[in-house]
Amino acid sequence: MNTVSKPTIPSPAPRSSKPEILAEEIIERLTYRIGKDAKVAKPHDWLTATILVLRDRIIDKWMESTRKVYATGDKRVYYLSLEFLIGRLMRDAVSNLGLMEQVRDALASLGVDVSVIAGLEPDAALGNGGLGRLAACFMESMATVEVPAYGYGIRYVHGLFRQQLADGWQVELPESWLAHGNPWEFERRESAYEIGFGGTVDVVNSPEGEPRYVWKPAERVIAAAFDTPVVGWRGKRVNTLRLWSAQPIDPILLDAFNAGDHIGALRESNKAESLTRVLYPADATPAGQELRLRQEFFFSSASLQDILRRHLQQYDDFTSLPDKVAIQLNDTHPAVSVAELMRLLCDVHGLDFDQAWDITRGTIGYTNHTLLPEALESWPIPLFERLLPRHMQIIYAINAKVLVEARKTKTFSETEIRSISLIEESGERRVRMGNLAFVGAHSINGVSALHTDLMKVTVFADLHKLYPDRINNKTNGITPRRWLQQCNPGLTSLIREAIGDDFLDDAEKLKPLDKFANDASFQEKFAAVKRANKVALSNLVASRMGIKLDPSAMFDIQIKRIHEYKRQLLNIIEAVALYDQIRSHPELDWVPRVKLFAGKAAPSYHNAKLIIKLINDVARTINNDPAVRGLLKVVFVPNYNVSLAEVMVPAADLSEQISTAGMEASGTGNMKFALNGALTIGTLDGANVEMRDHVGEDNIIIFGLRADEVAAARADGHNPRAIIEASRELSQALQAISSGVFSHDDRNRYSALIEGIYAHDWFMVAADFDAYAQAQRDVDQLWTDSSTWNSKAIYNTARMGWFSSDRTIRQYAKEIWRAG
Repeated sequence: MNTVSKPTIPSPAPRSSKPEILAEEIIERLTYRIGKDAKVAKPHDWLTATILVLRDRIIDKWMESTRKVYATGDKRVYYLSLEFLIGRLMRDAVSNLGLMEQVRDALASLGVDVSVIAGLEPDAALGNGGLGRLAACFMESMATVEVPAYGYGIRYVHGLFRQQLADGWQVELPESWLAHGNPWEFERRESAYEIGFGGTVDVVNSPEGEPRYVWKPAERVIAAAFDTPVVGWRGKRVNTLRLWSAQPIDPILLDAFNAGDHIGALRESNKAESLTRVLYPADATPAGQELRLRQEFFFSSASLQDILRRHLQQYDDFTSLPDKVAIQLNDTHPAVSVAELMRLLCDVHGLDFDQAWDITRGTIGYTNHTLLPEALESWPIPLFERLLPRHMQIIYAINAKVLVEARKTKTFSETEIRSISLIEESGERRVRMGNLAFVGAHSINGVSALHTDLMKVTVFADLHKLYPDRINNKTNGITPRRWLQQCNPGLTSLIREAIGDDFLDDAEKLKPLDKFANDASFQEKFAAVKRANKVALSNLVASRMGIKLDPSAMFDIQIKRIHEYKRQLLNIIEAVALYDQIRSHPELDWVPRVKLFAGKAAPSYHNAKLIIKLINDVARTINNDPAVRGLLKVVFVPNYNVSLAEVMVPAADLSEQISTAGMEASGTGNMKFALNGALTIGTLDGANVEMRDHVGEDNIIIFGLRADEVAAARADGHNPRAIIEASRELSQALQAISSGVFSHDDRNRYSALIEGIYAHDWFMVAADFDAYAQAQRDVDQLWTDSSTWNSKAIYNTARMGWFSSDRTIRQYAKEIWRAG
């Protein structure tokens, strides 16, 4: 038989990075890809043209990275996450390619300011907070440490909402980041998969006489892939972020349209598109719950079909899947992947159940991010069975296997058996997704040492007893490229001047900065960089909110998702107490302080939204009171996102990490602040514990109950009312808030919120108040000694290198994935 050999395709010649060449290419893209003459081009045109020039350079490395994996057969990592808070990508790409100066010079030669156009890039609304930002850091670090990886998620059209304030209340508006397209992404028409919902399950006999199960969905949508390249440091490797968009099989029902039902004719399109419109649709209603479950299954199924398709392109069967593929579930949202992988292996590819189960467990790893039982997700059995009938059968089969295994050991009580079960039966029968992820994975990791230890004795105590070798720790990290080099160029330049460039490639080589902590000249330069960053934040606040800040004041910042366990409430109550003290004792030398807050509350989370309103009510009163003499200001900056964090983090003097001990899994904001020279005030919660160990007890301000003390207080019948009555400052602050001092238009607005502290104080606001208030006065005292303060801040920067996400990813790769 005659064969035709494939032609050899030459690799593209290396592209020049000279500014004049870059400028020529930018003009070429502007002309031929955007259709604009340079004389009439607008800033957004220059932004797109510049991105296209950068993208071409990334594509060369992207294809090279892909070819290498196919050639070597290296194991691939697939990171499944409902969130990827990637932020703006242009500066990230320019920095990691080492082209910052060249691009700046190229654009300057064309009369364009790179900082102006970079600020126009939309902030991708693909995440909520720490979970999504961690996934973004991990993607960048996997490329940096050369782990072949795909990230899988959803291409949300609006993603998380855009937050505005109306009279201090949070208002949710759509975040239309895709309104004008996304020049970074590539549609992959060949990577499209049918996703089913509902329907029935038929039983047929295989040729061997064994029963085979055939799921016949009642509904189908198409998952279409959009790829974004993720470039690592110095462009050594480029990985792929693949996001799924939902499309209807029949975009329009012509019969209905021609019959005059013009709206109904589009119902299939609307139903499909609703899947990928909004991140975390409110689940207070049955319809909201169903949409969330549909979203989770949609992206999990599409991702798994894609993974298996790619594997079969290279290998004959699935016996090698655990050796060639590592699937990491980022929290419980993709936990349905356990059942879906089993369905695909058994029903579609013909493996028997036991073989498929071994392959599934050998391939999947699960990262847990919470100790809150309600955050582990569970779904009512009727909803799950109606939407995913075959998966419900598989979950029952897995559950039988696990429970029989537990009973055979004869060491589990009936209570422990019920705890292990994938089915919750204490009230409404529900599918426990955390348990499903645990039993279906060979590795379950926590994200800080404390969190991992608590997992073993709280939410997964009985599963840990059954599978004692599965839980392990991988403390979170942050990418130092974005969270030092890019967001704080002034500090980066100062560090390079002091210790050289080694830390750019290995963050742990920041440690030599230690010897400059008490150097007066270096302290002066360090303080100047911090002040410049505070001026930048002051200008942003002035332009957005019309509020003038004094950069000489202490910038005390708490930015994170608004949640009761994160205790923004404790922070603002202490601000009220401080306000009373400043007015009562004007003769004292009070430290000027600006308390800055930012963060979004879930739309259906009443108390979190009420806390935002309280912060703004308190701010209005304090900021307009002449008796305060400008010594205290409170500011809530709306619409917190990555770009805002990149301005606020470098400007912070004090980092608020004050969650109720035992409730924050890790935190990564704490790491970002400390790396940028802020001192932390916090509880011994999450990664604060390890940060204390690394930066030194003298360089972090710790207060409050420990996790074991919180648990003991709850178990012993915590009496918050007695604590409140014994604390004059706390009782007066709570009385002021609850009686309407800060809410003249509705004096009862905060009465129920404050009554919750008196009645049960589940989040230990009253229990920790006095310790927190005293810690803040200790901070004031420390602030008055600028040399000591700057020394401690420098120690924080010098000793945070261990918290690089590069270190975290290397641990995942070595100890869980066996990859890279």
